[in-house]
Amino acid sequence: MTTGLHPSAIESGKIAARVLSEISTEIEPGKRIIKICASAETKIKKYGGVPAFPLNVSINHIAAHSTSPRGDRSEIPEFGLVKLDVGVHVDGYITDTARTIDIDGTLEGFVSATDDALDDAIRLMQPGAELGDVGQTIESVIKEYGLRPVKNLSGHSLKRYRLHAGKIVPNVKKKGIGTIEVGEYYAIEPFATTGTGTVIDSEYVYIFANTGIDEPLEGATEQLRKYLRDKYGPFPFASRWIGTSSKKVDIIEEIKALLKAKAIRGYPMQIEKKGRPVSQTEHTVYISEGGPIVLTKMD
Repeated sequence: MTTGLHPSAIESGKIAARVLSEISTEIEPGKRIIKICASAETKIKKYGGVPAFPLNVSINHIAAHSTSPRGDRSEIPEFGLVKLDVGVHVDGYITDTARTIDIDGTLEGFVSATDDALDDAIRLMQPGAELGDVGQTIESVIKEYGLRPVKNLSGHSLKRYRLHAGKIVPNVKKKGIGTIEVGEYYAIEPFATTGTGTVIDSEYVYIFANTGIDEPLEGATEQLRKYLRDKYGPFPFASRWIGTSSKKVDIIEEIKALLKAKAIRGYPMQIEKKGRPVSQTEHTVYISEGGPIVLTKMD
């Protein structure tokens, strides 16, 4: 084993890769999205991991932060792009992986663009390399397909219990954003579109995370704050994961109260600015002295 590469990170990557591969086979027109989410999250736990965030199922112009709310009846459409983004942690060691499925085979150029951009980016993830140069390569590859990279989404460094650990892997050329160092973990995720290359927040928020603010609240709101902090710690969670047997407690209203108190924060669903399709491909790598080791590829 490479020095510094933790066994739990290796195991996390294997689980993430397996789950992504298996749920990809469940994508077919008419399939309820909430069932796909539940399937992925159940599999993660069955295989020995914990979801590092709710399964993201982002369709067509939706780029990120899309998961089913409670009671969701939306389905996989007849055509378009479906992005599946899986996050797993084992003992706090996080891996993050995604792929795009072209439902009817008419948008395969999008998938190839982000697949190829990711492959080229991974090869550049060498100790001492500039992160901005990786972004320039991603941008160049995507543009060769006649598409635009999404400039305000990026990959990110990972640390134990920290999904976004400070450094970014841009999808466009950027200067002065740092170098790659031995012992680091990165999630690299090119996004491509025919739109403006920009995503914006939508009005829909189905994913949340604790902020760490410990100001006590009152009643059911305080009980929920403590529960969410103890249950999920620093990791994002879905609103559909939260339930109560009490008819007196309105979970949606309690979530609103927690947001107002800044005890939790929301991650709005992100959409392409002009409503154009978006593709995504992602792997997590560890930076060894000999170069990148991909943790989320199937054996």
